[in-house]
Amino acid sequence: MITTLAGGVGAAKFLAGLQLVRRPSELVALVNVGDDFVLHGLRISPDLDTVTYTLAGAINPETGWGLAGETWAAMGALDRYGGESWFRLGDKDLATHLYRTQRRSEGATLSEVTAEITRAWGVGVRLVPISDDPLATVVTLLEGGDVDFQDYFVRQRHDVPVAAIRVAGADQAAPAPGALEAIAEAEVLVIAPSNPIVSIGPVLAVPGVRAAVEAARERCVAVAPIVGGVALKGPADRLLRELGHESSVVGVARIYRRLCSVLVVDEADAHLRAAVEAEGVRCLVAPTVMRSPETAAALAGIVLDAVGARPGRG
Repeated sequence: MITTLAGGVGAAKFLAGLQLVRRPSELVALVNVGDDFVLHGLRISPDLDTVTYTLAGAINPETGWGLAGETWAAMGALDRYGGESWFRLGDKDLATHLYRTQRRSEGATLSEVTAEITRAWGVGVRLVPISDDPLATVVTLLEGGDVDFQDYFVRQRHDVPVAAIRVAGADQAAPAPGALEAIAEAEVLVIAPSNPIVSIGPVLAVPGVRAAVEAARERCVAVAPIVGGVALKGPADRLLRELGHESSVVGVARIYRRLCSVLVVDEADAHLRAAVEAEGVRCLVAPTVMRSPETAAALAGIVLDAVGARPGRG
């Protein structure tokens, strides 16, 4: 079993490559739910849906989120009424949120609904929300006031300075069934190239998860989401700087040094190998920009090989 701590787009691309080199049935992804929220009365799980659609081969390739060939009639009608349409929900995508909301109202857990949705999409990788309990990534703005993550990320286009991040509800949350076992029993544990603060951070905030990852450190490999000091997508580089971290692979190594024994960095950061290893993790230099499933598969093979796992599907 290969277990991956996962956020959204970067993790989804990595997992799409990983399932080309290992059987999907051997793969588990523990997915961030800190950016889940309710809109129009619907329960929306952006990271779970992005990973599901990507692994199903149905993701919109231009955006990295949502469904390919989407239409927007519902949002257009909502605009007519002056309703909240800043978070764009496509017509086909709405069905996922309607189904999730219905099943949750019937008493199903988020884990159960996620399994039903992934099965309907033919996804063989086991996706597990890190907790069935509600978590909320709360962003404190430098100018004052708290907003939920989607307000910061989508409505404000993650273009406002941040003073702090916290994960509301984490203290009372429990890991989802099987989550800690998936970490403890993993042949390889991977920290995907996701935002360390708002994608991986909420996963680690659930009681018991960080300790489990630390116990598996020698089998854990992280892929840096920063290349040449910048994030390929999203605000990871700015958040690192605004919250007092270094926006570089060295900064990522400092955050992850108790969690992983190997950090994979892009060739653009090869000159920082010694600085990364000074933080106590082995630095492996490889192409990390996943431009296609094939380049993602090559990266996945390198990650597995880093701790001696066999990359073949045999």
